[in-house]
Amino acid sequence: MYLTRDEERILDGEQGPSKKKAMELLVALGDIYKAERLISIASAQVSGASFKTIGEAGIKWLEGMSMDARATVPAMVNPLGLDMKRWRSMGISPEFHSRQERIIAAYEAMGLLPVYSCTPYLTAHKPRSGQHIAWAESSATVFANSVIGARTNREGGPSALAAAIIGKTAEYGLHLDENRVPRVQIKLEHVPEELTPIAGYLTGKIAGNRIPMVTGFRMTKDQHKSFGAAVAATGAVSMYAFEAKGGADKHGDQSYEETVEIGVSDLNRCADELKGGEEFDLVAIGCPHCSTDELREMAGRLKGKKPRGNADVWFCTSREAYAACPEAVSVLRGFGQVLCDTCMVVAPIEELYRSTATNSGKAMMYLPSLGRQKASFRTTDELLEAISR
Repeated sequence: MYLTRDEERILDGEQGPSKKKAMELLVALGDIYKAERLISIASAQVSGASFKTIGEAGIKWLEGMSMDARATVPAMVNPLGLDMKRWRSMGISPEFHSRQERIIAAYEAMGLLPVYSCTPYLTAHKPRSGQHIAWAESSATVFANSVIGARTNREGGPSALAAAIIGKTAEYGLHLDENRVPRVQIKLEHVPEELTPIAGYLTGKIAGNRIPMVTGFRMTKDQHKSFGAAVAATGAVSMYAFEAKGGADKHGDQSYEETVEIGVSDLNRCADELKGGEEFDLVAIGCPHCSTDELREMAGRLKGKKPRGNADVWFCTSREAYAACPEAVSVLRGFGQVLCDTCMVVAPIEELYRSTATNSGKAMMYLPSLGRQKASFRTTDELLEAISR
């Protein structure tokens, strides 16, 4: 892979050991994927922020990097394992909290922004169409590529951090036009809004590692958010294409390896299969993090009602969304906890609960494995009905 003279100096260690490590990682990835060069990025988003997912070894690595490494582009971080202000009410142990604080300190020492969210595209650092970025969170990656038109591979935590430090990433994969072509067509007809996560769940399973072209289904921004998160969780998919507003897709008469139709009966069947039991310890909403529109809509449905049920409730969102709609947050807090900077996937949920109901197609993939939960899918309406009277 071609390196400029400045890049060679970093690789030689002339700008410190941590920048050297970061460059070594980017060069190694470039060699593996036969990249010809490094390209500048507009922003980075780093995963590996919860103590649950990176452990003590991950903390030590971050602390070592933070000794002399600093981000050179705007860089955000994935959700933490807890809400730093409400961790006690979540039931998080002081030991977990202290380790989480070390992770935060390391990232902030490196100049990463305190944006701990899986929806960085809802912040002031939303990329523009055509910009190259280096994002790690799977649902954020698929939204950036598919809806915004930015260009990023699904980075690992270390490679995204390396890109943030160097300000560049290797040019391969979805950074190149030839790798952004859809190979399978998914026809979705008459999808009920509440089953959008299920549509994504099935689309990812069918697509596998191929970019799907989704037709017949117009989605709002929040629907794209939940659809893409599920696609990325059930398939090795970091991008999907979809019909433009006028009805025609930009790929024209593109021929596909396969065309698959998903009907309402398929969606209902999948939803029933994922429904699980009727009893659950926790109702978890916000994977990906709830937007301001979603917080306000749920608050509007719950306003004037009273809480019911024995399950705890988590509404997970970002600091920005939490601060933007205090009235909605006030209503929701009457029914459960409104948590920032964390989610049901990366929190140590297995130490707190055994059975969780969620409206997230992505969480339905990760809760049984990473969270050791008996996971139950419910639509947003069903969850709100379960927690109110």
